[in-house]
Amino acid sequence: MNLPLLQAVQLSWSPSLRVTRVEGACETVLHRPASELKDRPLHVVLGTSIERARELDALARSEARKKVEFFYGALGSGDPVPLRLALGLDEGEATAAVVDLRTMLEGAPPVQLSGLASQLSHELRNPLSSVKMAVQTLARNTGLSERDQRRLTIANREIRTLERMLWLLSEYGRGTSPVLEQHPPRTLVQEAMAMVAPELAERRVEVRVDETPDVPRVKVDAARLRPVLAQVLLNVAMGLAEGSNLDVAIRVDPQGRVQLVLKDPAGDLSEEERATLFEPFECRLARGAGLTLAALRRVLLHQGGDISVASGPEAGMVFTLTFAA
Repeated sequence: MNLPLLQAVQLSWSPSLRVTRVEGACETVLHRPASELKDRPLHVVLGTSIERARELDALARSEARKKVEFFYGALGSGDPVPLRLALGLDEGEATAAVVDLRTMLEGAPPVQLSGLASQLSHELRNPLSSVKMAVQTLARNTGLSERDQRRLTIANREIRTLERMLWLLSEYGRGTSPVLEQHPPRTLVQEAMAMVAPELAERRVEVRVDETPDVPRVKVDAARLRPVLAQVLLNVAMGLAEGSNLDVAIRVDPQGRVQLVLKDPAGDLSEEERATLFEPFECRLARGAGLTLAALRRVLLHQGGDISVASGPEAGMVFTLTFAA
C-alpha cells in the first residue's frame, strides 16, 4: 500500500502507549516528519489527551470488527485537524491508519464524498441512537432531581446537534438529483425555524422575517434545503446575546431572482479566511459553521442558486442566498 500517495499514516504503538512504528505521509497528515514521531507518546503524536489515547488503544486491542474513530487533533501550531483512525492489531501490535479528513475532501469526486459521508453516518448513527434511547428512558423517571433533569436537557440538546451535523455531512456528499417544487420563501424559513425551535427558545432568540410585497415562489428541494437552512439560522443565533433578534430579509433582485438575506452581527473573518468560507472544515467561524456553509452552498448550487457573503454595514457579515429565477 502506498501510504504517501493515499495521504495516510500507519502508526503502531506499545502497551505503554509509545509509538514504535510510523510510516506514510507524516508531514502532510501529522505535520511532522517520521523521525520526530517515533518513540513519542501516542497522545502527543495525535495531538489529543492521554485519556483519549488510552481509549484508542483499548479499541485497537478489542475484538470489535469495526473500529473507526473521529476526532480533532491539535497538530503543530495551527487549528485542530479532523482525523479519521482505522484501529486494529497488526502482528499483535496496536495500530491505526490515520487520515486527515480535510485532505480527503479536498478536490474529492462526488462518488468518494458520498462513500465517505455514508460511512461516517453509519459509524456514528448507531451509537448515537443508543445514547438517545438511554437519555429518553432516563428522562421518563419522575424521581429525578431538578439538577439531573437539567443535565438530561443538555444531553438531549447535544444529541440533536450531532444528528444535524451527521445530516449535513451526508448532504454534502450526496450526488442524487434534487426534487424541485414550488415553495413560498417565507414558509421555507418558518419550517427551518421549527426544526431548531428548542435551541432558539433556550437562547430567547426571535427570528424576524421581513418580506417585500409580491415575492414569487421558489423552485427548490425543500426536504434538502430546510435542514441546512435551519443549521445556518442556529449558527447565527448562537453568536447573538440572549434575548436578541435574528433578522432575515426576503426580496427580489433586479434579475427577478428571490434572495434571502441573513445578517450575522457576530461574524468576523479576514479577507483570506473568507476565501475558504464555503470549504468543508476550513471555515474559521465559530458555532460549527465549518460544514454548514459548505453544505448550504452545495445544496443551492445543485438547485440553480448560490450564496455569497459581504461585510455588514456596521459590523459582522451578511449572507445572501439567491434562488433561481
